[in-house]
Amino acid sequence: MKLEGYELDSVFAALADPTRRAILTRLKAGEATVTELAEPFQMSQPAISKHLKVLERAGLITRGRDAQRRPCRLRAEPLKAATDWLERYRQDWEVSFRRLDGLLDELK
Repeated sequence: MKLEGYELDSVFAALADPTRRAILTRLKAGEATVTELAEPFQMSQPAISKHLKVLERAGLITRGRDAQRRPCRLRAEPLKAATDWLERYRQDWEVSFRRLDGLLDELK
């Protein structure tokens, strides 16, 4: 499913992994290199690089070039698209819960 030019399935698949969510949380503070992103994890740089490739394919990060460094940066647009999609369902759920609350009040 495409939403605002992003593959929503790829975004949710990328967000499903706790390591990738932790990487995104770190990138909220600003750009970081693969080495910096790997520091808090007990995994190799190639393993972190695989996670970064998933995030990059989902459009959640970009990788730049700065001399010898390849800094990663967070991209908020796909997260906004996912949030907007979820928000539509949240609104539907709220309406359903209000109806259920009303029914439960009638049964009391």
